[in-house]
Amino acid sequence: MPSKPQIRSQHVSAESTPAVSRRTVLKAGATLMLSVTSLAAPLRASAAQILAVRVWPADDYTRVTLENDAVLKATHFIVKDPERMVVDIEGLELNPTLKSLVAKIQSNDPYIKQVRVGQNRPNVVRLVFDLKEEVRPQVFTLPPAGHYKDRLIFDLYPVKEADPIAAMIEKGNWSSDGKPPPDASGTAPKADMPPLKPGEAEIAANAPQTPQAQMDALKPDIKAEPRAELRNQVKTAEAQTKAAEKAEKNSVVRMITIALDPGHGGEDPGASGKNGSREKDIVLAIAKRLKAKLEDHPNMRVMLTRDGDYFVPLGKRVEKARKVQADLFVSIHADAFVQPTARGSSVFVLSEKGASSTAARWLADKENEADTIGGVNVKNHDRQLAGVLFDLSTTAQINDSLKLGKSVLGEIGGINRLHKGSVEQAGFAVLKAPDIPSILIETAFISNPEEEAKLLDDGYQNQLADAIVKGIRRYFAKNPPLAKNRLT
Repeated sequence: MPSKPQIRSQHVSAESTPAVSRRTVLKAGATLMLSVTSLAAPLRASAAQILAVRVWPADDYTRVTLENDAVLKATHFIVKDPERMVVDIEGLELNPTLKSLVAKIQSNDPYIKQVRVGQNRPNVVRLVFDLKEEVRPQVFTLPPAGHYKDRLIFDLYPVKEADPIAAMIEKGNWSSDGKPPPDASGTAPKADMPPLKPGEAEIAANAPQTPQAQMDALKPDIKAEPRAELRNQVKTAEAQTKAAEKAEKNSVVRMITIALDPGHGGEDPGASGKNGSREKDIVLAIAKRLKAKLEDHPNMRVMLTRDGDYFVPLGKRVEKARKVQADLFVSIHADAFVQPTARGSSVFVLSEKGASSTAARWLADKENEADTIGGVNVKNHDRQLAGVLFDLSTTAQINDSLKLGKSVLGEIGGINRLHKGSVEQAGFAVLKAPDIPSILIETAFISNPEEEAKLLDDGYQNQLADAIVKGIRRYFAKNPPLAKNRLT
């Protein structure tokens, strides 16, 4: 009997059992701790990171962009006396990039006085915008587009928007009463269109006035007789006299309003050249030169859809032109292609039935991506213009646009090689104002090193602006603005 316990104790030792259990537990505990640690590390690493901050101040609105590597959730509210906007961003830890936002607020920002950044609580960063006036904020996110990753956008609009015509007059170079500046004799011209320079008047006077006459003018004049030539001159003179008498009766002076649209801007840089030039900068410089040259002529005033480095949605550009009752809309761009050998200038108008070429369709698709890259608040985006229905007024707009395009293209051909010798057509969203003749000018290929150098040259920019002015004036010489029925 006593030997059985001894045998049992040798088989299962009371001292060895706890020791084995402790080792097992220690090993298991260590493994568990390692597992928890390894799981916690990726959780900490997955916190959103701010990659870049950008601020785009403008009279239209100020935009603040936070670019990050994940979608951020933000809430905002307005605090009064003084005006402030408070934004709480979840899932975020304060980092140096976000702190740099403080230094990016400029003193001339129309709406933001300063911004304060801090860690409000764990995983929540708070931004406080001290405002210069009451604003209408729009806060929204944008998915990755172009070379951008996820973006959180703050757009601050004024509560009281400026009257577009008053703003245009304030920024224009003409008399504030809306009348053209007097000439050397001290009297304002009575004509409804700007006077032509020497040489242009003769060209306009001799220009064929009907489609058939224009076709006949293109034929070689082999058997022209003095009598026939004289009869044509008399007919032209009679027509001019009647037109002058009609203009004398209608003594009301009519300002011609031209909307110039420098493409891209702000978040949307457009195309870029080999030497680092950006389309948005070049076309803004050209537009400003063109504005100054057009306003040198009596009865002409210009509205820029943007006058600084900020983004304007495509539909908003058209809306701006319609609000000032523009007579023309000219969008200015600098083309780019995958092959650096592509070169030449082009002029495009809207198409009713599809693109005139594969290249035109490709370019229209590329330009229409501007809203995606520049960033549009889809919830508040008016898609009426994007889906405009073609009717009689749109057909008439396209016909007038083709006339304007041919006139401008002919002048540009005198200073630069043309990519194609005729006006092309495609579905450009920015050309869809149904009641304004609209053209899009691709000034040159910024992707071509030689043409990039041209686009950066002051002399070429001046030549280009002069050519566009000539083309516009030739168009009005044949199509006076008061000859049209305006419904706007």
